[in-house]
Amino acid sequence: MTDRDSARVRVRIRFTKLGKVQWTSHRDVARMWERAFRRVGLPLSYSEGFSPRPRVSFGLALPTGHESLAEYLDVELSDLTGVDIPGLPARLSAALPSGVDATAVEILPPGTPSLQEDVIACTWRWVAAPGEGSEPIGPEALEARVSSILAAPSVVVIRNRKGALQAEDVRPGILKLQLSGPAGSDPSQGMWLEADLACRPRSLRPSEVLAALGADLEERSVRRTHQWILREGARREPLVVAGPDVATDAPHALERAS
Repeated sequence: MTDRDSARVRVRIRFTKLGKVQWTSHRDVARMWERAFRRVGLPLSYSEGFSPRPRVSFGLALPTGHESLAEYLDVELSDLTGVDIPGLPARLSAALPSGVDATAVEILPPGTPSLQEDVIACTWRWVAAPGEGSEPIGPEALEARVSSILAAPSVVVIRNRKGALQAEDVRPGILKLQLSGPAGSDPSQGMWLEADLACRPRSLRPSEVLAALGADLEERSVRRTHQWILREGARREPLVVAGPDVATDAPHALERAS
């Protein structure tokens, strides 16, 4: 290992994706971050080869059109000289578009697994609303459907995979599912659902849970609120948002989360 290699450090960043930026593709979000890194002058480490790229790796993909309070990326720096880690969230947020805010930054210990390897589940919150032409469903009826899914040994849904329809049992991936109140005073606005969904062997999506709840429902206002890893048998987040100063460092995040 060269001195240059030994100086490299991996830094993990937690960030939000809220508001209109939810319609921005993953590739464009990656470009936003690369521009932000250049603007704040981070000493990035680059890949080798004909077309060097910054060594940045993102966590689990967020479907376009979904919001999130808990997105993550790992970036490798060539060294930490002159890098103010505590002040980095505020500087990055100022260099990013509205809706994308860095809420926490941490230096990773050597050997820390990648986000793709480490995250076992995600917490989601979304509205289950009547589909076009469907009658509103009351809380009691929707609660009965939720209870039926949780009591079932298997829940099979049909999903389109590379142009082919496949039947799949999604019940093992539904770790928790519950109603959390009406989405508005009008029953046609639907009910809020909260769920912990597994990411292994693949990531289960809210749309698949909704398909299991009934073809007369559609998802609205989908937001990922947490991602979870395991450490010594206990569930925890890959990186916890810092204290009350986050409101100053990432104003867009808290404004849209409220």
